[in-house]
Amino acid sequence: MDRNLEGLSPSRTTSTEGTVTFGSPSLLLSEQSHLGRNAYGRGMKVALTIVDHLRRAEQVYGDRIAIIDEPDQPGESWGSITYAEMARRARAQAAGLDALGVPQGARVAVVSQNSARLLTAFFGVSGFGRVLVPINFRLVAEEVKYIIEHCGAEVLIIDPELEDALSEVQVKHKFIIGAASDEILYKFDVQPNAWVPDEDATATINYTSGTTARPKGVQLTHRSLWVNSAVFGWQMNVNESDVYLHTLPQFHVNGWGMVYAVTSMGGTHVILRKVDGAEILSRINRHGVTMLCGAPAVANMILEAASESNTSTRRGEVRMVVAGAPPPTKTIERIETELGWEFVQIYGLTETSPLLTMNRGRKEWGSLTSADRAAKLAAAGSPALGVEVEIDAHGEVLARGNTVMSGYWNQPEETGKAIVDGWFHTGDGGYLGENHYLTIADRKKDVIVSGGENVSSIEVEDAVFSHPDVAEVAVIGIPDEKWGEKVLALVVKSPGSSLSEADLIAYVRTKLAAYKCPKVVEFREELARTATGKLQKFILRAPYWEGFERQVN
Repeated sequence: MDRNLEGLSPSRTTSTEGTVTFGSPSLLLSEQSHLGRNAYGRGMKVALTIVDHLRRAEQVYGDRIAIIDEPDQPGESWGSITYAEMARRARAQAAGLDALGVPQGARVAVVSQNSARLLTAFFGVSGFGRVLVPINFRLVAEEVKYIIEHCGAEVLIIDPELEDALSEVQVKHKFIIGAASDEILYKFDVQPNAWVPDEDATATINYTSGTTARPKGVQLTHRSLWVNSAVFGWQMNVNESDVYLHTLPQFHVNGWGMVYAVTSMGGTHVILRKVDGAEILSRINRHGVTMLCGAPAVANMILEAASESNTSTRRGEVRMVVAGAPPPTKTIERIETELGWEFVQIYGLTETSPLLTMNRGRKEWGSLTSADRAAKLAAAGSPALGVEVEIDAHGEVLARGNTVMSGYWNQPEETGKAIVDGWFHTGDGGYLGENHYLTIADRKKDVIVSGGENVSSIEVEDAVFSHPDVAEVAVIGIPDEKWGEKVLALVVKSPGSSLSEADLIAYVRTKLAAYKCPKVVEFREELARTATGKLQKFILRAPYWEGFERQVN
């Protein structure tokens, strides 16, 4: 049974041929003939589309505050708006795109920091049959230009802060976020064109963060995003009382799906434009935040800010979901003991919407020490509902489930390499332990082979990071004439530290076998990371492998 997206308006009850608007319990005779029957009578299959989330929020929680927009931004803030108003603006955006002549199926790209406008676009664009392309706001013009050309976007919406930097990027319709563009992009006086819901249609194209020469466009369907939202929300107990702080960039796999899950349950979205530890704590207290997501680097910012102030952390009230890299056990323990928050780790990729596994505290761990509990939580976790995870003969993590992408945009050969015989190849090395818990050993390409022995950079990083004077660390393999490769640790010291290379190496030797320990330590002011906090090891490795045909010695 198809539903007309005009059904976002709870007061609309009329039906037209081929659609059923919501508010109308009756079916047209022409529709009944397509529903089919089973042994118990008439069967029914209703398309799962992302607009379901906002439809429910408008119906059930229409008068509730949906979004508290970032107050400090170059474009005019939307302030606080209700779910009824959010749905009205989503419909208005769809109507505005209709007026521009942008057809259903067309790509609409947005390059923006977190904002109420971007959050609403997940529904105003995708919910009415178009494809949203949320782009990393840290990319340079040439990278954005490539994505726009590759996906064939007809519309580009840009944060005012990026207007000059992206001035040379050309597209049919280009807008700078603000009151002036709102006049064009949002048409409140007309109903948007109806779209026949199709759960297998592409809802978003999310470009990977560029660990290869050119990013690939990951096509995520309405079905995959719906299932990811439902399972992630269920396993995280997302509910109507939640206040969710957007510390995670919304462009990153659609905020891991929380843009949908929190909306469907009537929770409140608190927009954070730029990540800052002290500001995060301030917003948590100001708005009564109960949940946030982020990379380990974000957790470290919060921990540092909390240690430097007497600001309340709302102990026992906050859940923090961490992903992007396996966090050190020390970080996990500090989140739970110093902040008093529940730590949850998930594992997944852009290609999987992203949830594959989740590691959340179990009742069996109730008697463990904080250190032992942190060690348990350091694993990537067990498969999420509906997901199968296995390890192949080469040690690669394979996955299958309804959240896996439909493919890479216009790259069938790359899709064929990633999805083989019904399994998605993650490119990560790992192993399964007790209760089918997955541990990520390393990116397969990041394994250091020294003297014929495999060294997990993650294991070495965890040991180095446990030193109290280490603020950040990245471990890579560099060429060595004798051993093939040797272990190099790139380290950012804590402020005021006098830690030396020799002292740190000696310390790590108390934690790991000698062949795993760094042979060289270099101290840096900062380490190259993506917008979501992932270490860009290909950038860190490049200078050491210059002149080599392959980055394997």
